Amino acid sequence: MNHLTRFLLFLIFSLFHPSTPAQVSLSVTPTILARSGDPIRIQWSGIASPSELDWLGIYSPPDSPHDHFIGYTFLSSSPSWRSGSGSSSLPLVNLRSNYSFRIFHWAKSEVDPKRHDHDNNPLPGTAHLLAESDVFGFGSGRGPEQIHLAFTEKDDEMRVMFVTERGDEKQYVRYGDREDRLDGVAEARVGRYEREDMCESPANESVGWRDPGWIHDGVMRKLKKGVRYYYQVGSDTGGWSAIQSFVSRNEDSDETIAFLFGDMGTATPYSTFLRTQDESIATMKWILRDIEALGDKPAFVSHIGDISYARGYAWLWDQFFTQIEPVASKVAYHVCIGNHEYNWPSQPWRPDWSQRIYGTDGGGECGVPYSLKFHMPGNSSEPTGTRAPATKNLYYSFDMGAVHFVYMSTETNFLPGSSQYNFLKHDLESVDRNKTPFVVVQGHRPMYTTSHEYRDTPLRERMLQHLEPLFVKNNVTLALWGHVHRYERFCPVNNSTCGSMGLNEENWEAFPVHVVIGMAGQDWQPIWEPRADHQNDPIFPQPNRSLYRGGEFGYTRLVATKDKLTLSYVGNHDGGVHDMVEILASGQVLSGGGAAAGDGALVRSTFSLYVKGASVLVLGAFIGYVLGFVSRARKEAALRNSWTPVKAEDI
Repeated sequence: MNHLTRFLLFLIFSLFHPSTPAQVSLSVTPTILARSGDPIRIQWSGIASPSELDWLGIYSPPDSPHDHFIGYTFLSSSPSWRSGSGSSSLPLVNLRSNYSFRIFHWAKSEVDPKRHDHDNNPLPGTAHLLAESDVFGFGSGRGPEQIHLAFTEKDDEMRVMFVTERGDEKQYVRYGDREDRLDGVAEARVGRYEREDMCESPANESVGWRDPGWIHDGVMRKLKKGVRYYYQVGSDTGGWSAIQSFVSRNEDSDETIAFLFGDMGTATPYSTFLRTQDESIATMKWILRDIEALGDKPAFVSHIGDISYARGYAWLWDQFFTQIEPVASKVAYHVCIGNHEYNWPSQPWRPDWSQRIYGTDGGGECGVPYSLKFHMPGNSSEPTGTRAPATKNLYYSFDMGAVHFVYMSTETNFLPGSSQYNFLKHDLESVDRNKTPFVVVQGHRPMYTTSHEYRDTPLRERMLQHLEPLFVKNNVTLALWGHVHRYERFCPVNNSTCGSMGLNEENWEAFPVHVVIGMAGQDWQPIWEPRADHQNDPIFPQPNRSLYRGGEFGYTRLVATKDKLTLSYVGNHDGGVHDMVEILASGQVLSGGGAAAGDGALVRSTFSLYVKGASVLVLGAFIGYVLGFVSRARKEAALRNSWTPVKAEDI
């Protein structure tokens, strides 16, 4: 056969058998991850006509339908995406099921405006699957995860909760006051909830439901006062966690240290059906700094509602507990319920005046994950009216040093005659002011705010009518609230009127100081109370009862002795104090001011050595988490190449 004949045969073959485009390649390394937060590297190549909207879907379980992803990123976040090849790295949390990735082609002409996320950004299309990765997951024997502590009703105990993949093996807590001698052993109780326990969508649908694993609950008992204890959780067969430590409560000490905030949420390194809260990372970072600064002093965290913002997308609870573990494994992490853990249309207590208040904010969870994943002191509970277990952790109290802390629920009945009102009345009337001269009440929706949040007006009216007299009569020192994603501090107030602070030697009145502290992470920001003649501009100067208000993310830091309580507002952009109020045991408010006042004795006496020099050390201690979990730059790059989030008033 001559060369001409061969050439003609090649042309004929080419005409009838055109070459097949190279198959898109998608690979991941490693295929086995060691623990939650570890990164996995994704590489792809061979995309013939890349679009800036081509995307990588994250799936767990691996056989989930195309539109039931955990999250997604755009391939255009990789610098080399135009070549049809690229790579990225994503930290993942253990969902007790394997993962896989899928790549889809998506063009602007295919955008469906009717299918969108919570911010009204279009969700990516799944019509053109280009590639699917091999299945990968987490290795066995790594021990429990999502470790978090809480106080019990007894000063000499500490509760620890954690999650495992299996429930058929007994799990234990080993603890002791020496790291090399964990002689104390406590068996952990185990429980879980099912998809059928959820009340509405998306929590009870396949798009939102993921297996929550088995939730374990153990108590370390007969602890010595104010001593650092070491502990680990797990079993010989399933593996043990790393050794953690905490400092036990000391009822003989009159010092109290706490870190308080609301509405934090969690961050994800990918986009998903809901907006997530990147600022929550900074909140946890600065609180970890403060905890490390304390040395061997006990402290705790108080998160007053709107905890994870999962709202029916179960894996966001896993993200949340993985994110807080560096803090919550060191100090007790206390919570109260918010609208985004609970509200659903058929909730048991929904009087006529509350129809616009209690809606669908819980995403169908009806308080179930909140009730089982946390175990607060006391035995408060309310039936759900469904097959779901009763809602717990509604109201309770405990002493810490010089302060009596009270938690309440603004989502369930608090009116006179209710079990909650009876609890609050009895509890406040029973406080031993010689032991705990300060009383701090915390709940989610605020009694006072100058934000333009008109939907809650009927609820605030009833709080003012029924709860404020209780607070004033029993000399509540501080009332802390979330829900509004701002910081706002009020004067000592009763019936919307400031009491005298006695700063000019006049008679003073010991009214509660209300502070809104819902600025820990969620970035839907309601506007302040608007001017009557110009609805787009807030009243400025603000009303007399509002002494300080700001929109910076952060948290508050409480330090008290039997003589004085100081509450400081710490901003996330610099970790510095931006506002402060001091209150004497008598109830007199000594001072309150901005950053200049806030840089005073509190910072110098308790935290200055660490704050001045240890931020680098904190970042080092946090680096395993930060490198794995903080993919904000990648996430923002993906968003810049896709959609601009729409700000919405949703609290």
